[in-house]
Amino acid sequence: MSDFWDFFQHLFNPRWIFLYFGNTALFILLAIVFAETGFFIGFFLPGDSLLFTAGIFGKDLCKNFYNVPFFVIILIVSCVAILGNMQGYWLGYKSGKLLYNRKDSFFFKKKHLILAKLFYNKYKTTALIMSRFLPMFRSFAPIVAGAIRVDFKKFMIYNIIGALAWTFSIMLAGHYLDKHFPELKNHLEWIILLIVLMTTLPVFFKMKISKNKKKKIFI
Repeated sequence: MSDFWDFFQHLFNPRWIFLYFGNTALFILLAIVFAETGFFIGFFLPGDSLLFTAGIFGKDLCKNFYNVPFFVIILIVSCVAILGNMQGYWLGYKSGKLLYNRKDSFFFKKKHLILAKLFYNKYKTTALIMSRFLPMFRSFAPIVAGAIRVDFKKFMIYNIIGALAWTFSIMLAGHYLDKHFPELKNHLEWIILLIVLMTTLPVFFKMKISKNKKKKIFI
């Protein structure tokens, strides 16, 4: 049990994943990407920071996976991200109404689902692209799309665009920054903190502004 808890805690340390797992790090990365976008319980997983760290350790990933080009690694991650969203869509399509009636738990908060629906109603299908870069919405946007029966072809178009934009931009950023600034590996904790702030603060302020506007309307 203690070994499982240690592993769970280390999931929030992307550097540990790549240094500890070595040959199997890519499979851990793929599992986390799929879980984060395919199941509502994945909203707490470190997707953005993990992709960025994967870019930094890109050479090791390629070496441990048949020496394929880094471009192929990103495509594989993109495909898994697409499949994760498809799983989320299916989950919402089959049990979306039940999720709205589900009681809160450690892994599930109904308010996150409601916020994702409001976000989706505002930005429509483009929310599937935008949500890729927003941790909480990334997990719930495809579920909402399935629950409200968005046309599957339209869903897939934005799903593919969003997955490619997300994986390529973040993983290439880590890859090329490491090339020019190799000392980044020694300051990953601060970089990951910056990524978390950059992806969550805009949402927080947007929600705060919207809340204030609503208050003014009712005053």
